[in-house]
Amino acid sequence: MSDKTEVNLTGVKQSKGVWLVKVPKYLSLQWDKATEKGEVGKIIIGKKQGKTEVRFSLNEELTALGAVGEQDASLQVPRDHPFTMHTVGGQTMAVFSQSNADEISLEGMVVHRAECRPVVNDNYMKLKKLQIKASTKPQRLSQQLERAVTTVFKPVANHDFNVEHEKKKKSEGKMVRAEWQVVLDMLFSAFEKHQYYNIKDLVDITKQPVTYLKEIMREIGTYNSKGAHKSTWELKPEYRHYQSAEEEEMQTA
Repeated sequence: MSDKTEVNLTGVKQSKGVWLVKVPKYLSLQWDKATEKGEVGKIIIGKKQGKTEVRFSLNEELTALGAVGEQDASLQVPRDHPFTMHTVGGQTMAVFSQSNADEISLEGMVVHRAECRPVVNDNYMKLKKLQIKASTKPQRLSQQLERAVTTVFKPVANHDFNVEHEKKKKSEGKMVRAEWQVVLDMLFSAFEKHQYYNIKDLVDITKQPVTYLKEIMREIGTYNSKGAHKSTWELKPEYRHYQSAEEEEMQTA
């Protein structure tokens, strides 16, 4: 959603409350098989021993449509689904919709959360068994060909950013982290020769991964983000064996 997208906030003025309900996958598939704008079922709210009970009853014609690819026409989808209610938990959640004209509208604020679960019976257990069996089937099968296939597309060349990433990964993969003190000794020795280094030079000197090296340099060094020595590192004043030009001028004065 871009910053310039306008949102229809009529839902706020009407103060509509909506329910956020999690439903089983097979139930949503059955809803998709319903006729356009057809009724898929009913929500029944009642009282039992002083407590509110909510359940969803699927239309009988949808239970007979079969399930899991309709491999078993005699198998019926569970019809009754009691709701397990949950509190919103102090969260602020809203439901939005998008029209064909790309208009975004606020449908309402979430006031209840619930899980729609089936009544566990023999029919439901058969459905689960069929679902498990279907999920274990391999997605791809090998097939022996009698002749070479010449109509396939040629493989696309690897993208440049993937090549660069793999190169960097292999390069850093060969570098083994040395002990912290060992790396410090190498860095202090290098800074005795020069005052400024960029990170690439320090990697070449220490043969350490970039992330590990930067972690150490943040402890002992300062990064120059501007000025004549932009994009370089130097030691913090307490670790220097030399005086900066500014410090020498102050002493001379």
